[in-house]
Amino acid sequence: MKFTDGFWQLRPGVTALYGQEAYDIQRTDATADGPGLIVTAPTSVITRRGDTLNRPVLTVTLSSPLNGVIRVRIAHHEGRPWHGGFALPGAVEGGAAAASVTETGGELTTGRLTARIAPGAPWSLSFEVDGQRVTGSGSRAQGYVRLAADAATDHGIVGNARADSGVPDERAFVHEQLDLGVGELIYGLGERFGPLVKNGQSVEIWNADGGTSSEQAYKSVPLHVSSRGYGVLVNDPGHVSYEIGSEAVERVQFSVPGEVLEYFVLAGPTPKDVLERYTALTGRPPVVPAWSYGLWLSTSFTTDYDEATVTGFIDEMARRELPVSVFHFDCFWMREFQWCDFEWDPRVFPDPDGMLARLHERDLRVCVWINPYIAQRSALFAEAAASGFLVTRPDGSIWQWDLWQAGMGLVDFTNPDATAWYQGKLRALIDQGVDCFKTDFGERIPTDVVWADGADPSRMHNLYAQLYNAAVHEVLVEARGEGDAVLFARSATAGGQTMPVHWGGDSTSTFPSMAETLRGGLSLAMSGFAYWSHDIGGFEGTPDAAVFKRWTAFGLLGSHSRFHGSQSYRVPWMFDEEAVEVTRIFTHLKMRLMPYLYAAGIEATRTGVPLMRPMVLEFPGDPAMGYLDRQYMLGSDILVAPVFSADGEVEFYLPPGPWTHLLSGEVVEGGAWRRERHGFDTLPIYVRPGAVIPWGARSDRPDYDYLDGLELRVFPGGSGIADVTITAPDGRSQRFEVDRSAVTG
Repeated sequence: MKFTDGFWQLRPGVTALYGQEAYDIQRTDATADGPGLIVTAPTSVITRRGDTLNRPVLTVTLSSPLNGVIRVRIAHHEGRPWHGGFALPGAVEGGAAAASVTETGGELTTGRLTARIAPGAPWSLSFEVDGQRVTGSGSRAQGYVRLAADAATDHGIVGNARADSGVPDERAFVHEQLDLGVGELIYGLGERFGPLVKNGQSVEIWNADGGTSSEQAYKSVPLHVSSRGYGVLVNDPGHVSYEIGSEAVERVQFSVPGEVLEYFVLAGPTPKDVLERYTALTGRPPVVPAWSYGLWLSTSFTTDYDEATVTGFIDEMARRELPVSVFHFDCFWMREFQWCDFEWDPRVFPDPDGMLARLHERDLRVCVWINPYIAQRSALFAEAAASGFLVTRPDGSIWQWDLWQAGMGLVDFTNPDATAWYQGKLRALIDQGVDCFKTDFGERIPTDVVWADGADPSRMHNLYAQLYNAAVHEVLVEARGEGDAVLFARSATAGGQTMPVHWGGDSTSTFPSMAETLRGGLSLAMSGFAYWSHDIGGFEGTPDAAVFKRWTAFGLLGSHSRFHGSQSYRVPWMFDEEAVEVTRIFTHLKMRLMPYLYAAGIEATRTGVPLMRPMVLEFPGDPAMGYLDRQYMLGSDILVAPVFSADGEVEFYLPPGPWTHLLSGEVVEGGAWRRERHGFDTLPIYVRPGAVIPWGARSDRPDYDYLDGLELRVFPGGSGIADVTITAPDGRSQRFEVDRSAVTG
């Protein structure tokens, strides 16, 4: 949100008070994190006693919840209620007892990170990583802003305006501006489909159902990661507005409505270090089951289907040697106008128990679509309404609308009884044979409502996704165990990485949408999400054969892979026979890579580093990597450059060293841009110099014994001994020492 009119002036109707000096700096042991500093920042320089009268102040508190993490809290009126931040499992009281606090000079050090407040005027708060200043808050950076009733800003409508779920009107804001250095690049802020580098963008952290071709996002995360070796998490689940070099071009501004702004600075020095600290604070991703890495085949959305359709798809996939791990039933497994009543439509699925048993006999897992809405026609609506399980309006009536499902209500997951009721419906499906759930929606959450626990509606808008997915994930963990629970979720915010997997939402069936989908996944990866998927071929419309085949290769070179669409099926033989061959090549390749991918997933549980990585995450010291968003690293050692054209021409950058094409075995020298032309059965997929890639023995399924028949493929460009640990799905591990020095190109 923009408050200023150029460098010198404020916009009409905007008044602002800025912290002008550090008037006094005091040590305190009273923060939630242990020892810290409290700074009084008057909004005018105090030159005599009389200046302290009729003068607002900002109170700035610094503390450390975790090694290498500093919490900054800026408050105007502390007595006004603050709706609170995110659940932070890593921020335990006293967890940063090693933090060093120096009152004189205003210094707080935790691990590699130091905050320094210069006494007196002008206001100056700087942050250092390993002794080097990386950013800071200077003149007119910390501000308390009020808008007149008729103030005009560039705020506009944020969110789904037609769905009564836009940002509420606010009149008071607190903002911070952190310095943006020369050449510094900013990443993250959730799954955003524009350029990977966020410099020059205005970004609103407010979940919305806007598709992949808009500025809206299903997964908004107020975390940005800097190329200068630090990250910043704004600890506010509500609306956070960013101006990233777009208002004050030498600063990153973030603002929140209300009287309090709280943020965390996370030390690097590398982006991986930032994500490791961030996920230590907000929660690590868990191990997901090996079977979930296999191909997910869907009915698609509005297509006609029944058990015969499903069986026909599965038979034909098997006949053509196209391994499928999960079959997904989308919305119309339930009867129209009744979503969600959690009942199979008896007209097309008269024997759901028998059908699920037959699918399990074919060694398939079953996923079904759900959402958090209860349609008025569903028998569950009256049941939920009578029990007080649906969100209400301020007058006590049930909140309803007709978008999506006629007269639908919204389950109130702040009510423990409502959550237990909803979970009971899911348990019945699990008992029937359902293995996992696609948790769709969760973004169009209204703000003109009352929540059972009294939560601030603006806080609940983004946080609803967390409560919804947590309710479902908890049931799966209870039924399947920690290592066998997996969602297929669309909405999320900070902390959502603890309940994988997430997919990219509603793309169109075109090459540009394929590219924007990739950008969304890379942006989400830089926001702490380890696993990610998307609709292969695009969701809206029907892709032509070229788009489908190129997207198939891309989609099978990620952590999770799903064929899904809207009005048409996504089985490959409906495009052409070459699409069948492309699917066979890349499903078999992914199955062979399972020891490698599964190891990367285990790494993510320890470090938070995602499987699919922007180039800058893996090569932070190479300036050529900064803007690359048409290629990525799959794990630490495989580079993938999807082809976004029918003619197969693709341009990408290889870092220095001898890189080996995984499919052809050709060795090429990196350190330069390359232009290649590929048929549909191949794409640029290069192995890092000196890498050791564990190669599995099976190509028919993802959940096999990786140690049985394992090959360790050693690639040119390395030296010395490489330690490689392979873990099978049953938990058995074996460590290998591999001599790389004898391998040449």
